[in-house]
Amino acid sequence: MIHNPYKIVRMFEENIADYCGSKYAIATDSCTDAIMIAAKYLKVKEVTIPPRTYLSVPQSIIHAGGSVKFRDYKWEGIYQLEPYPLYDAAKRLTSNMYIKDSIMCLSFHIKKHLPIGKGGMIITDDQNLVDFAKRARYEGRGEVYMHEDNIKTIGWNAYMTPEQAARGLTLMSNYPRLKKDIPNEDSFENEPYYPDLRSFDLFKDCETIDNE
Repeated sequence: MIHNPYKIVRMFEENIADYCGSKYAIATDSCTDAIMIAAKYLKVKEVTIPPRTYLSVPQSIIHAGGSVKFRDYKWEGIYQLEPYPLYDAAKRLTSNMYIKDSIMCLSFHIKKHLPIGKGGMIITDDQNLVDFAKRARYEGRGEVYMHEDNIKTIGWNAYMTPEQAARGLTLMSNYPRLKKDIPNEDSFENEPYYPDLRSFDLFKDCETIDNE
């Protein structure tokens, strides 16, 4: 085959990195898996997040081998998975948003700024993370056909499809330079805010720490 269709995923990654101001971008199937892969790379232990966020975020931390603590505060657009340089930026997509030396996870869900249906992205300046994440998202495979590769590490089925990337590229061609964060009270699901995750049995034993 003359053209590998996954080249368009790389083109979308390059556009997002250029727009956000990071050196690199790694496309995934969701922000959830972007956070999980980044947390796995960082070998997270205890991670503190706000209790009012999307349900899959603490689950991604746990899947990556970490444990969850909560600290109660309101946030808009972005928050840190403390104490790590990892950010859930699912509700932000604007030019030059990248925070130096960080790992930021984006969402392209149908309810987000760039609604390609489902998808995510890790933006970073860390080449080692790029090398890890590109294989981690694709069952340990590199960006080649399986018969051309030697699988040495475990991975997940968490890659972005060419169809999603093509839609992302199309939407980016008319995307504004500056875009406000999506407010947390913007939909019926989030009224009046994300539900407190501590209300679920799954997280009832997670510690809540005081604001300093």
